[in-house]
Amino acid sequence: LQFVESGGGLVQPGGSLRLSCAAPGLNLDYTNVGWFRQAPGTEHAGVSCILGADGSTYYSDPVKGRFTISKDSAKNTVYLEMNNLKPEDTASYYCAAPLARTLCISLPKVYIRDNWGPGTQVTVSS
Repeated sequence: LQFVESGGGLVQPGGSLRLSCAAPGLNLDYTNVGWFRQAPGTEHAGVSCILGADGSTYYSDPVKGRFTISKDSAKNTVYLEMNNLKPEDTASYYCAAPLARTLCISLPKVYIRDNWGPGTQVTVSS
């Protein structure tokens, strides 16, 4: 599956961004989709996930209460609304699917897989 992530940029601490993950041909009503991020020198880490079947959402502890994942099935697009951004949120952000339900619920701190998309860079700095 080929994803196209977009919406990243440079933002000051406390600012907001909305990332988009376009997945042409992917049926979001049957597919669990997750957002991951990779900071320099680290592996990809789970950020958030949304279940296809019922839209349940899950977040890693560092972003809980600040980020919101959502989807528009008609547009085959998953979003990540990021508020109150912090410098430690600086990373390249990627989406991935399909994900097992158990992985979606317990987002991994390290997630290794092949064929990541291009990602979108988020930089939080004053």
